[in-house]
Amino acid sequence: MRPTEHTFRSVLPVLALCWLAVFFDGMDVNIYGAVMPHMLQDSGLGLTVAVAGTIGSWTTFGMLVGALTAGNVTDWTGRRPVLVCSVALFSVGSALCAVAGSTGVFGAGRFVAGLGLGGLMPLCLAMVMEFAPPRRAALTTGLLMTSYHAGGMVATVLGLTVAPSAGWRWVFWAGVLPAVITVPLLLRLMPESPGVLLSRGDRERADQVADRYGLPRPTPVASPAAGARGRLDAVLALFRPESRWATPLLWVASFCGLLLVYGVSTWLPTMMKASGYGMTSSVSFLLVINAGGIVGMLIAGRTADRFGPVRVSAIWFTLTAAGALLLKQHLPLGLTYAVVAVTGVWLFSAQVMVYATSNTLYRDSERATGLGWVTGVGRTGAVVGPWLVGALASNGSQSWGFTVFALAGVTGAAAIALVPAAGRLGAATRTAPAPVTAPTDA
Repeated sequence: MRPTEHTFRSVLPVLALCWLAVFFDGMDVNIYGAVMPHMLQDSGLGLTVAVAGTIGSWTTFGMLVGALTAGNVTDWTGRRPVLVCSVALFSVGSALCAVAGSTGVFGAGRFVAGLGLGGLMPLCLAMVMEFAPPRRAALTTGLLMTSYHAGGMVATVLGLTVAPSAGWRWVFWAGVLPAVITVPLLLRLMPESPGVLLSRGDRERADQVADRYGLPRPTPVASPAAGARGRLDAVLALFRPESRWATPLLWVASFCGLLLVYGVSTWLPTMMKASGYGMTSSVSFLLVINAGGIVGMLIAGRTADRFGPVRVSAIWFTLTAAGALLLKQHLPLGLTYAVVAVTGVWLFSAQVMVYATSNTLYRDSERATGLGWVTGVGRTGAVVGPWLVGALASNGSQSWGFTVFALAGVTGAAAIALVPAAGRLGAATRTAPAPVTAPTDA
């Protein structure tokens, strides 16, 4: 087979399929926040503010388990089957939520959905980064993540239109659509990772996929090692001298970023309603912040390709903190919409540029593992965010949620800004000559 030239166009088929999968990911994650005000008014379900925060954390705990499990399962089956199973799993979870008669069953449905959502995101990110031209990795990642916010906007529209008239359960039935639409397309059209194929000993198929999409043919060095020993070596490689200090900083930045993403997605409508805004306006803020997120992904991707993802992520985190503090004030409605929109521009893409930074820090053979751990450890922030803001809300201290978001933004900015210095420190440690000691007499 004659190799295809490796251009941005060659990644489009993979990008389109991952875009669709992550679109439904964003829809599922944001559905809960979009319908929560209506669920709290449903006396038959018995949902309270405190329980709502706990259930939000069940979802993200499922994501944590899914993110850390997906890599191991990939060793046995490849990335494409895990992507398919992830989409099917969060569709099943959404169906369980739709029929739930109690908060316990509803929480179980959100946990099951979280398992699928957690495995999906790191795999889609790893796929588009592998297939994208190196100079367009940040742009491709930004384009992929616009789908998350498009899905969030659709979830908000469903919360505004379907939930008031037909009930919140019908919004969760919409979450079953991924199994019907996306699974057949992934099975038919999604290629397997050449690096994963090579690590499983299938050199012929690995070269065929690489040639078809214009990728360099994978080498054993660039391929993830299989088996338990390979997985352990891949994790230990994240702490080689050049990255031993940068890796924990990436984890801290990812923790802060995902605390912001899932804390805001879960609680923004309820927090704004408690601040005195009407029901429709409060839910509409989720639509506006996701619209800002789409704009932010397009801006951040292009800007990061020019100035580097570290600089962009640090600035974006700082601006997010400023936006959170402004939202703590009860501003006029029009001004509040504007602040929510520009905060969305910074908030979501700050986290995505953390992923793009990991792409520049790690070697080819470490990239999937590094990204998986940055995502997986960051999921602890996704668990803490909904729970913490829910605990504050249950005590009537919703406004402190904005302070939590601001502190997360400042901490994330500091952590990501220190990554280059940490990398240089590690490299200097590795290359420094060993100290010479004077001989001693026996």
